[in-house]
Amino acid sequence: MALIETLESAWYGNGRAPWWTAPLAALYGGVVRLRGALYQRGWLRSVRLPVPVMVVGNLTVGGTGKTPLTIALAEALRERGYRPGVVSRGYGGTQREPLLLGDVPDPTQVGDEPCLIRASGVPVAVGRDRPTAAQLLLDAGCDVLIADDGLQHYRLARDVEICVIDGVRRFGNRRLLPAGPLREPLERLRRVDLRVCNGGAAAAGEYPMQLRGGAAVALDDGRTQALADFAGQRVHALAAIGNPRRFFDSLRAAGIEPIEHAFADHHEFVATELEFGDGLPLLMTDKDAVKCRHFARPHWWRVPVQAQLPEAFYAALLERLGGLRREMGSPAT
Repeated sequence: MALIETLESAWYGNGRAPWWTAPLAALYGGVVRLRGALYQRGWLRSVRLPVPVMVVGNLTVGGTGKTPLTIALAEALRERGYRPGVVSRGYGGTQREPLLLGDVPDPTQVGDEPCLIRASGVPVAVGRDRPTAAQLLLDAGCDVLIADDGLQHYRLARDVEICVIDGVRRFGNRRLLPAGPLREPLERLRRVDLRVCNGGAAAAGEYPMQLRGGAAVALDDGRTQALADFAGQRVHALAAIGNPRRFFDSLRAAGIEPIEHAFADHHEFVATELEFGDGLPLLMTDKDAVKCRHFARPHWWRVPVQAQLPEAFYAALLERLGGLRREMGSPAT
């Protein structure tokens, strides 16, 4: 954790990155550019599917709000008559072979984010071989696919690229890993179709997104309570996400006093880690709740959020999808 904190201080603050990060960043950048060139020239081939494929991703490591946006996209497409499915690598899970998720998937097997997306009602397939996993969704009747965290996974050909940007941290020091937070050079941003800014002030050409949540849901029995009811109280706050600070700050904005417990992204919890011995409520993200539900206590709560975007974003997306469906020989919805 000390190294991670040192790097993040250099990426997003006033700290200095260790000397050894500069040569590694140069090596990493060379590999990224070579891989991109191999795909562009056809020496490495992407698999193209007979339905539109959109990818949701980011240029930086850590959480930017990709999963809430993926869920919002799937819901918006269903409302407009599409049959969307989500394909994911299943990061953090043990599953290696492509798998179509059931109604109650195991997060230790398939990863926490796929479980959270599946809980919204959309079909989800996981697999390190994304094209093969995507075929499971086609066999299940999906007519448009969303690749969660798929911006750098070029083996699955895409028709629409959506990049999510952290509106507060932006691109940090704008350097490549590990000297900075960038997965790809910043000029990659010019090639994406739609840019979404989560929080903060959206720059020109970006669609603003806000994560809204006004209620807490008990893990043990599903009862709900207004988040405002916790205002003025001290609570334990749990976050094992890419950017725990965003969750803690959202609780403070609601007037809550969080005792912060930040864990590494995709951390697999055991019950003893969450026994604090003082009886205070424990509030956690939805992503963490899918891993803690089977040993939940009565005073544990999840705080679900929904991604809110302007209609102009969906209009731009649907215009692209309509054109793609006509090109592929399917009537636009």
